[in-house]
Amino acid sequence: MIGDLWTVLLTSAEESFTQVTVFVGAVLLLFGYIDYKQQGAFIEVIASSKRFQPLIGALLGIIPGCGGSILVMPLYVKGTVTFGTVVATLIATAGDSAFVTLTQVPGQFAVITAVCLVTGAAAGYVVDYYRMGEWVRQRSVKKEIADLEIEHKKAEARLDQLYCEHPHDCRSRDLSHIGHEEGDAIDMLLHHADPLDPGRLGYKITHNFYVVFWIAIAVGLVSGILGLMQVDLNRFPGLSGAITLVGGAGTLIVLLYMLFAKRFIQAQTHEDAEHKLFSLRETFIHNAQETAFVGTWVFAAYLVFELAAYFSGGDRAIAALLASTGFASVMLGVLVGIIPGCGPQVIFVSLYLKGMFPFAALLANAVSQDGDALFPLIAMDRKAAFWATVVNTAVAAVVGVIAYLVETGLG
Repeated sequence: MIGDLWTVLLTSAEESFTQVTVFVGAVLLLFGYIDYKQQGAFIEVIASSKRFQPLIGALLGIIPGCGGSILVMPLYVKGTVTFGTVVATLIATAGDSAFVTLTQVPGQFAVITAVCLVTGAAAGYVVDYYRMGEWVRQRSVKKEIADLEIEHKKAEARLDQLYCEHPHDCRSRDLSHIGHEEGDAIDMLLHHADPLDPGRLGYKITHNFYVVFWIAIAVGLVSGILGLMQVDLNRFPGLSGAITLVGGAGTLIVLLYMLFAKRFIQAQTHEDAEHKLFSLRETFIHNAQETAFVGTWVFAAYLVFELAAYFSGGDRAIAALLASTGFASVMLGVLVGIIPGCGPQVIFVSLYLKGMFPFAALLANAVSQDGDALFPLIAMDRKAAFWATVVNTAVAAVVGVIAYLVETGLG
């Protein structure tokens, strides 16, 4: 039995790394580079286009990942964009799980993207038309900082102690911000609550060994592409078991990087999103952390599935059991989407790829989830975050039911 479980572990590591993680890493890095070149230009457009804000918010939301969506949240708190824009952005956002669907089922990714764009923009305009944002603002309890200037000086002093012994990392007050200014209330809530310590082992590893991480991804990507081309490396002399070795070693590196980065719940923060825009090195570092995050959760999903299949007598039994749940799986997709962060969503998408849920459930989850974009709004305005979630959940349930009826031919 131990031998069988070891095989299950290696199979999960190989498949998750060479079939999913490496492709997610490559595409994520591509989008990260594009964002770096644009340097938040889209955010400037949305701030100056009041009439089209919900549409632009939805366009930012459908971009795989959470970077654009995260940067919209401070704009709402400052009153630059409407509450409908927030709703549109969050509905359209599919987080890091979008990278998984993009690389694994691009056709279905296109459908999800189109539905999220139209639904998000429409919901945003409806919310603004009925002035729901005014009602939400009356009930919002924003976090206030008693003496902003004094607290900011204290925060800067702490950062100077941490960073200025490391000249290449000394960032503090020289940072450029998007959607807010250095020293304002948003800066205090999003950038000074829990500063990273460059003296810690985890920081040193993630900021110095990211090149090793990307080399592992590159090797795995070659293996993955050869696998798509039906090239069996095991047939070549001296390469027997090479794919398993690459998958196992790659997954180990991913897990270690995730461990040292300490990103088990949130893949990226508002500060991460800003850092990636203003430094190519930070783009590589933070995208490595994000890739490790996705890869870890994909591996976890694959491992759970393979273990369940082993103990239940095969993956067909699991698929048949869950397929029989039908409509319940759609509601499950909506409920999982309510959970902030990308981890549960990546697991849900990964299990979908194993045939465990209908497409309607995947679509409902994509509409419901907010990825990491909800975290900064929770930090700044919890009531607004709550009501945005309520609206998104209702819209996701409606979309999921309609999709399920169409998919099953019951409509």
